[in-house]
Amino acid sequence: MQWKGRRESENVEDARGQSGGGGGGGGGGIGAGTILTLIGQRFGLKGILIAIVLAVVALNLGIISPEMLVDGGSSAPSGPVEITPEEQERFDFVKVVLADTEDCWTEEFARRGIRYELPKLVIYRGRIGTGCGVGSASAGPFYCPADRKVYIDLGFYDELARTFRSPGDFAQAYVIAHEIGHHVQTLLGTTSKVAAKRGGPEENEYSVRLELQADFYAGVWAAHSQKYLDPGDIEEAMRAANAIGDDAIQKKMTGRVMPHAFTHGTSEQRMRWFTAGLRSGRMEDGDTFSVPYGKL
Repeated sequence: MQWKGRRESENVEDARGQSGGGGGGGGGGIGAGTILTLIGQRFGLKGILIAIVLAVVALNLGIISPEMLVDGGSSAPSGPVEITPEEQERFDFVKVVLADTEDCWTEEFARRGIRYELPKLVIYRGRIGTGCGVGSASAGPFYCPADRKVYIDLGFYDELARTFRSPGDFAQAYVIAHEIGHHVQTLLGTTSKVAAKRGGPEENEYSVRLELQADFYAGVWAAHSQKYLDPGDIEEAMRAANAIGDDAIQKKMTGRVMPHAFTHGTSEQRMRWFTAGLRSGRMEDGDTFSVPYGKL
């Protein structure tokens, strides 16, 4: 991908010098020890026991994560960080890719007579507080609709090449474009409609539809960026889409495939919808919600 010397987005936040953790808003958090001390002072030992029981229940139900109970979970600056030339190049690359998505979606939204709200992209290390709770590098890049930001630990690209065998700058760009696709869905109201299905029998099905549409939108971005592509770039993106399909990941992790547990779509589906977006170049053609589930 030809990216050096091109426009870089100003909407990238460098949070690599912050300590991870924190609560939903990304500010300083209050740890479990502090909370229990306050409860003990007010309600005594009985209050502490009740609080512990409620915390255990919340953990089991997935309402809170273990990280939320850690003391000192602040995302305040922790001092300067050491940055290698390789990491700085990745940082600059991400800014160019984000700028490309800004140009693509500003144009697409304008064509429909609406305004595209530029998202923020946060570069961090390890853990970080977000509007959706504590983010962890182990989960890979993600988009938070609550604060409308994309989060990525640049170390993920090593994982993409090593574990998923998907090296290459365009494979890395595809990952960002997919997360930006989720931002597009948030602006169009699609994300909130899918969120309303949580807890219901169709939750996983709608999650797959949402993810495949984000892959389609990544393909739309690729169509807008074709003049900057090198031979083999599309193959890099397809290799990445193939490697992170639900079936591929399940087979790699457990040795078997469980379709009922799919949340992102199969490798074949992800490649197909990315290709559809690349061929179309128009966001209107990516309605994954009107296609029968068995034909996605």
